[in-house]
Amino acid sequence: MNDARPTTISRPYPLGASLFPTGGADVAVYSETADSIAVVVVDENGTEVSSTTLDIRTGHVFHGIVEDLTAGSRYGLRVEGPWDPESGLRHNSHKLLLDPYARAIAGGVEWNESVFGHHHDEPDTRNDDDSAASMPLSVVSASEFDWGSDAAPRIPLDRTVVYEVHVKGFTASHPDVEESIRGTYAGLAHPSAIAELVALGVTTVELLPVHQFVQDSHLLEAGSRNYWGYNSIGFFAPHNEYSSAGDTGGQVDEFKAMVKALHNAGIEVILDVVYNHTAEGNHLGPTLSLKGIDNRSYYRLVEDDRASYFDTTGTGNSLNVGHPAALALIMDSLRYWVTEMHVDGFRFDLASTLTRQDSDLDKHSAFLDLVHQDPTLAPVKLIAEPWDTHGYQVGGFPARWSEWNGQFRDDVRDFWRGEPGSLGAFAQRITGSPDVYEASRRPTLASINFITAHDGFTLADLNSYDDKHNDANGENNEDGESDNRSWGCGAEGPTEDEGILALRARQQRNHLATLLLSAGVPMILGGDEIGRTQQGNNNAYCQDNELSWFDWANADLDLRNFTRELLRMRREHPALRPKWFRHDSDSNAENSVDFYRADGAKLGDEDWEDGAALSMLVRMTAPEDDTTFAWLVNSSSGPVDFSLPEGKWEQSLSSDPDQAYESEGPTILIREHSFTLLTAED
Repeated sequence: MNDARPTTISRPYPLGASLFPTGGADVAVYSETADSIAVVVVDENGTEVSSTTLDIRTGHVFHGIVEDLTAGSRYGLRVEGPWDPESGLRHNSHKLLLDPYARAIAGGVEWNESVFGHHHDEPDTRNDDDSAASMPLSVVSASEFDWGSDAAPRIPLDRTVVYEVHVKGFTASHPDVEESIRGTYAGLAHPSAIAELVALGVTTVELLPVHQFVQDSHLLEAGSRNYWGYNSIGFFAPHNEYSSAGDTGGQVDEFKAMVKALHNAGIEVILDVVYNHTAEGNHLGPTLSLKGIDNRSYYRLVEDDRASYFDTTGTGNSLNVGHPAALALIMDSLRYWVTEMHVDGFRFDLASTLTRQDSDLDKHSAFLDLVHQDPTLAPVKLIAEPWDTHGYQVGGFPARWSEWNGQFRDDVRDFWRGEPGSLGAFAQRITGSPDVYEASRRPTLASINFITAHDGFTLADLNSYDDKHNDANGENNEDGESDNRSWGCGAEGPTEDEGILALRARQQRNHLATLLLSAGVPMILGGDEIGRTQQGNNNAYCQDNELSWFDWANADLDLRNFTRELLRMRREHPALRPKWFRHDSDSNAENSVDFYRADGAKLGDEDWEDGAALSMLVRMTAPEDDTTFAWLVNSSSGPVDFSLPEGKWEQSLSSDPDQAYESEGPTILIREHSFTLLTAED
């Protein structure tokens, strides 16, 4: 950050390194428990060229002027203080630490015992091996990026279609993107990549984690890598491995250029952020940053065993969101990505952990209250993954938030695989999940509807496998979810049976249509629209290779065109994207929805309770839409003859390529496991 303050004055805020126009930088670091903090400048050869002690302490902030820091300088922190794990204190000045507020990070962790504050065979004994040669370094960023006329698209939620995508995977093998920038921020900003998104019709890309993260040692030893990136260590720094411009600050401008290019195409950028934990793990994990700066303030420790970490993330640690320092780190990071990097919103990984003021889930936690009142965050989209390893909180977030609706995923999967008794739950999901949100006066838009996501089967695999096939991960197929509610349609994996292949094709379209014709905000897993497969792997977190990357050479173009048409219809018709809940024949409602049995009668209580009922006609209208929709769904194992409501109906879409209704009669036969969408003009 640039700052015009006089060079003779050091201030305790903002934290991190702030450059002076005349040279040098003001550096500020928070620690309640440190005795002293020094800033070490490292040259391009890895040699420590200077060390400056931050000689002023204001409150719990150590700060001072470091004359040797300039734009692009690489540096680390050495923190003196007590080593007393039983008291939660893990200071060790032999460890060169990352600045938590670094805007860029160079290099990565080279795994050996030196990066641990303790000895492997004696966890309570301090390890005095110097870690500098094995540590990534903080970089002073002096970005003076020209945003020009960049403006946030600010797409209303009812018009939003989220596309969950991996920065690298989208263009790693894209034939129209130059090889030198494939898999980078510049690759995603390439005109061919953006043209693909625009033609598809999505409005918002949700990027898997792009905060600087650490490659896990056990994965590197096994010859694989952390592909998803849920292992953050720098909440202000764009991950350097996705940069084609190097890692000494160029990644900052490259990220900004990507956002600017997407905005210019009318596409929003949402970040999947991991503030619930860091890469430092539990008491046996490395000392990379926060653990060595102020372990007790930044991490939640077990109350009666402060050598151990209270973990609700399954990763070894949880950030201490009951402490002002940890809350400030998160809030400062969020504001930075909005104001300086121009992003349009956030999806919070394991968001329930962030609501644990003490240990219980709390709708009125300090974190949620701070977000609610922050004017910088007021215009941006906030999406929660409303669970963690200790609790499920769908429907429990405040009105400002939308939530990943896991019930939508599960109930829609059950219906289309023909699970008995699934019709009623299916009806709740496609109408925006009123059973989850309406009682708290939240709209349909609180529900982020999804059927597949990065964590789990792709859409093609959901309909091609009964079981997971994760052997490539090296964990004896014990990792990943076992209850997938998937269906291989009569075979497990690849087959040449034309009947099974046709059924799988219908099922993919059934799921996509349900996602895009339902009330709520749809989220498409990137690649589902082109039939991307992971060969049955439902936990490809460590597969940074062709298994996870988009296979553009074998894209299912018919499926892509089908998805584009669905998105066009949703975009053009308010009846398909209601903001509030629709009620049966409610003339006062913004939109209305009616449910009919195949024989034309309205569905009654006894029908919803009929476990064998697996078909219905859904009639959707809106006052401002001159089109009425009749959506006929049949997930049973046999064809169903539907009587149609009065009107002149035309077929718009069907998952059955042989379906061809052209207003020839009052009935229509819908084959097994298929849907047909009819329209009537008022």
